[in-house]
Amino acid sequence: MPAVTDVVSFEPATGKELWRGKTGDVDEAVSRARRAWPDWASKPLATRVELVRRFANEVRKEHDKFAELIARETGKPLWEARTEVESVVAKVDISITAYAERTGQKKLDSALQGTAAVRHKPHGVMAVLGPYNFPAHLPNGHIVPALIAGNTVIFKPSEKTPAVGEFLVSCFHRAGISAAVVQCLQGGPAEGQALIAHRDIDGVLFTGSARAGIAINKKLAGNPGKIVALEMGGNNPIVVLDTPKIADAAILVVQSAFTTAGQRCTAARRLIVKASMYEPLLREVKALADRIIFGEPFADPAPFMGPVIDNQAADQLCESFLYLLSNGGKAIKHMQRPDDNLPFVSPAIIDVTTMNDRPDVELFGPLLQVVKVDTFDQAIAEANDTRFGLSASLIGGSPQDYNRFWANIRAGIVNWNRPTSGASSKAPFGGLGLSGNHRPSAFYAADYCAYPVASTEMDQPRASLGAGFRQERRRSPRPMAG
Repeated sequence: MPAVTDVVSFEPATGKELWRGKTGDVDEAVSRARRAWPDWASKPLATRVELVRRFANEVRKEHDKFAELIARETGKPLWEARTEVESVVAKVDISITAYAERTGQKKLDSALQGTAAVRHKPHGVMAVLGPYNFPAHLPNGHIVPALIAGNTVIFKPSEKTPAVGEFLVSCFHRAGISAAVVQCLQGGPAEGQALIAHRDIDGVLFTGSARAGIAINKKLAGNPGKIVALEMGGNNPIVVLDTPKIADAAILVVQSAFTTAGQRCTAARRLIVKASMYEPLLREVKALADRIIFGEPFADPAPFMGPVIDNQAADQLCESFLYLLSNGGKAIKHMQRPDDNLPFVSPAIIDVTTMNDRPDVELFGPLLQVVKVDTFDQAIAEANDTRFGLSASLIGGSPQDYNRFWANIRAGIVNWNRPTSGASSKAPFGGLGLSGNHRPSAFYAADYCAYPVASTEMDQPRASLGAGFRQERRRSPRPMAG
């Protein structure tokens, strides 16, 4: 039997240990969830809805404590951590509405043929694997819809944010949802792989990197019985055409690229700008980026962005910037790292227009690449020159330009004069290519948390023979004995 090891998290802003706990037992967790499922699935929908509403109330009660924990464990500013807690609460009502709309019952009555009905069933035991950038909001976007549908859930948080995962699940338990119905399984990649591959798991709901998502897809490719929803990253373009509102355009670019220290799957990685807008726009974008305060989560004045998640991530970002610079990139704003022992990195901007073989990867941090183009056609072609397809935004242009952009861009989220990260929880959230497997989350999460069952029903058996039967031969009655 493998030895039980500790899971440990550290505060990115200080390097201090924040939380320590034991690695979970995958087999035990799955067994508990499997045993709990029949009772949970058989509860009336109204009961499950009431329990998740109570969960929302528990989160409200713990708002400040929860936000402080998120800020400490992720490094994001306290103001942003507060918005994440608010998103956790809001997800409940959104998910209830979505379940009613996306999985509503249907009946078609016919006097002779009975009733044709469509209803939905839960899959069973669902594994939820969460990321570190939104360690409460994003996994919660899988957990709440799964519970409403009648599934039990085993949530494995990122090994970089275990404390937030534990706190989130404790709120479900305090709301009266059984500790067997929602479990927090701590661990690293080994536990995640074992959970995904477990024969008694009925579905895998994943948010994270394309590399990990592809590995999950390969692992489960031979098992079509398991539902798999992959919400992965993006090499997202923000395209700027002619507009007189240069200051507004620059703000949208900076918000898209540098919010959450660039650690959003919808963050703009590539700024594709028309040549006529290049000089005035880049001058404004750089001036704004120079004004960004980056610092520890509780600083006063409040920072716009905190550190990235850890020193490994900071090292990779600095190395990526140097790679782009040494292979034809032109620095507009250099990436700086004030302390080699802590993962603070400044926003960086680099022009890669003349660079050959630009890497099509998700650089998960505050690093914006710029490409200058002459025409709108070139801009669209450049935007689509990626294996990813999560988010894209057009800034400026006319309604006709936007219609053309929307029709031709390969992305699951397409915005106009809004940031690339401006996605609504009341809409589907997902992408294509290396960004997802056509199972969008947010409002459409209900689709992968339950499956439709078609029925034809009559209260009494009724049947008649059709073509293809020989006529029944009448038998002569036997004579009475006498």
